[in-house]
Amino acid sequence: MSLPRKMLIDGEQETAAAAVEKKYDFDLFVIGAGSGGVRAARTSAGFGAKVAICELPFHPISSEVIGGVGGTCVIRGCVPKKILVYGAQFQGEFEDARNFGWELSDQIDFNWKKLLHNKTQEIVRLNGVYKRLLSNAGVTMIEGEGKIVRADRVEVTQPDGTKQQYSTKHILIATGSRATRVNIPGQELAITSDEALSLDELPKHVVVLGGGYIAVEFASIWRGMGAKVDVLYRKELPLRGFDDEMRAVVARNLEGRGINLHPGKNIVELSKTEEGIRVLMDNGDVIMADTVLFATADVKHGYPMRHLTQSLHGQTIHTPSAWACRVDLVLWWRWEGIAGSGLLGMSGHGWSTEVGAK
Repeated sequence: MSLPRKMLIDGEQETAAAAVEKKYDFDLFVIGAGSGGVRAARTSAGFGAKVAICELPFHPISSEVIGGVGGTCVIRGCVPKKILVYGAQFQGEFEDARNFGWELSDQIDFNWKKLLHNKTQEIVRLNGVYKRLLSNAGVTMIEGEGKIVRADRVEVTQPDGTKQQYSTKHILIATGSRATRVNIPGQELAITSDEALSLDELPKHVVVLGGGYIAVEFASIWRGMGAKVDVLYRKELPLRGFDDEMRAVVARNLEGRGINLHPGKNIVELSKTEEGIRVLMDNGDVIMADTVLFATADVKHGYPMRHLTQSLHGQTIHTPSAWACRVDLVLWWRWEGIAGSGLLGMSGHGWSTEVGAK
């Protein structure tokens, strides 16, 4: 065994290795400041990592260019939905109160705009809370759209259109998902759960397409506020994937509240008329409504996976489709220094709580 041609002095090897180690702007760059992204950023910063997170400008309704720190659950999901659920409960409680001796007038007015205003104020407050949590954790917040341009570089397009690139050792894509409309003629006449939480006027007659819990919740909300509601879904009972006995009880309770259920039905076309929106079902029946909600759990995640294969210079992430990626049992996927979480892809194992069954 021959001796090395040069002997390293103490510490020289470590110094040489450190010299070739690449310097980055950040240890971790998170694209998307929803529940998953915020938690990952704060936890990583707590362990001493230098972390940045980017998110689109705040707005109650998401799109390709607007979003907000807090993400779906805080801004256009669980939190605002619960506020509307609580508001819808009072009608039944007023009726019960009369049976317990409370003398209430026959006409009890409901102010939809006031409830909507208070709901918006609450999500604005929570948006600020999430920003403070990130700031207090030492996370650098950047407003704008993040795009991976290399496996170690993110480009952020700021609201004014300017672009800035950041180098990073690791990237987490945590952009979640966004509800989409069913691809049928007249789909632009329908709304998703995003718009349902911010309607200017309370609907008088709503058709809900879908039998998942999002569909059931909104049907109950609008019925509790006095609207006429029809729910269409493809299965025999709502809430596919839940316990069958419970599904049957829920169906009976919905009908008991005056909600019209249409099992085994689908919408094939929407059209605008003087009377409202004409809803054509697959059996030929027609319902006239002023609002149609698509709540079919058809989701599109906020970061197009095709961007990755376009930007990594021949390095390919193998995904089942352009808009999904396989995930593991805890809804995480990884490739090199890039990772994804939560609702970014739903083609792997299990369901996420945000995805209602059709």
